[in-house]
Amino acid sequence: MSTIESLFATRLYRARLSDQGTVDAQELETSCIVIAEDDEAGQDWCEANDFPGYTSYASLTDLPWRFPIFDAVVRALDKHVAAFAEDLQFDLDGRELKLEDIWINILPEGGIHTAHIHPHSVVSGTTYVAMPKGASAIKFEDPRHAMMMAAPARARDARRELQPFIYIEPEVGDVLLWESWLRHEVPMNMAEEERISVSFNYTWG
Repeated sequence: MSTIESLFATRLYRARLSDQGTVDAQELETSCIVIAEDDEAGQDWCEANDFPGYTSYASLTDLPWRFPIFDAVVRALDKHVAAFAEDLQFDLDGRELKLEDIWINILPEGGIHTAHIHPHSVVSGTTYVAMPKGASAIKFEDPRHAMMMAAPARARDARRELQPFIYIEPEVGDVLLWESWLRHEVPMNMAEEERISVSFNYTWG
């Protein structure tokens, strides 16, 4: 009798940000827009690096200190990340996963975020602030993809856990968490309105 089992699972956490604390969704969206309009250093970085839309990644490193709404976001995220770490059965040796950085992303129509990972972090994620109709999903890539070499393509109707790419369509207020080595991207935003999200990294220390 033969048996087949799945090995080396890749976990993806999805929940409502508000499940772990009170965050005013409208205040968060307004704050993201106002910050983007006022952050000249961030605007300059985006222009110099041909970055579509706006990100505060290279310009504002202290959002939770500057804006109370982001402090509330981080307090909720801390609880979500702790729950995810427990699911992953990490042995944290008495330490915690702690926020390393958090930043705003505003993606206009036609904008993309190319495939990438988040080096030097343990858990990464995004919470979604504005997702207009037609806004991009987030696309995750099988981490073994580069090692498949001569393997044939998967059938179009392959089981979800065997597909080489998985698309997740988040809703406003969702938070997604994944291990930072998982390659991901945001395909072209086809919505006429801006797609707004807040991304973050957690480290162990």
